[in-house]
Amino acid sequence: MSKNEEKEKIDIDEDLSQERSPESELNKEKSLEEKLAESEDKLLRSLAETENQRRRFEKEIKDAFEFGSFNFAKESLAILDNLQRAKLAIKNDENLKKNKDLDKFLNNISIIEEDLITIFKKNGIKKIDTQNKKFDPNLHQAMSEIENESSETGKILQEIQAGYMLGERLLRPALVAVAKKKMPKKDEKEEKKEDL
Repeated sequence: MSKNEEKEKIDIDEDLSQERSPESELNKEKSLEEKLAESEDKLLRSLAETENQRRRFEKEIKDAFEFGSFNFAKESLAILDNLQRAKLAIKNDENLKKNKDLDKFLNNISIIEEDLITIFKKNGIKKIDTQNKKFDPNLHQAMSEIENESSETGKILQEIQAGYMLGERLLRPALVAVAKKKMPKKDEKEEKKEDL
């Protein structure tokens, strides 16, 4: 063997001996374990992301079925409001009170109104109850305050316009008048001075 061949053989033997050394095998095992752990982590993250996306899509589909008609339902409330206003206006009109068919006409309007309310109930639209309730800003909109000694402050005294819910979602808040305590004359004068 020539010196060059011997040198190459020695270099190869040294490389093999280094590769077989416990340190290099440990490094290879660590790098393999690290790669395996990294791959497992990526896989778990991908699975979690896929599951989150599936849940998000399911919720969007559910919301579309439940609240897809939200705008239509909200605008349909105007029909009910107008029927109620028409009924009240007809009842209070002096010229129409003389008409012998007034009761039949009002009865027909009441039937239409009841049918519309029934359709609303079937579709999950319900009226917000305001009678003898405490004001709730999530369901009610205060339009005025009425001084009242006999009622608790914040109690609803009058419903100006009915509010409605579509399932658990607010369709329209109830417009209400709430009670407030009457202020003593002395406090009223001081409050007026502060306003000036």
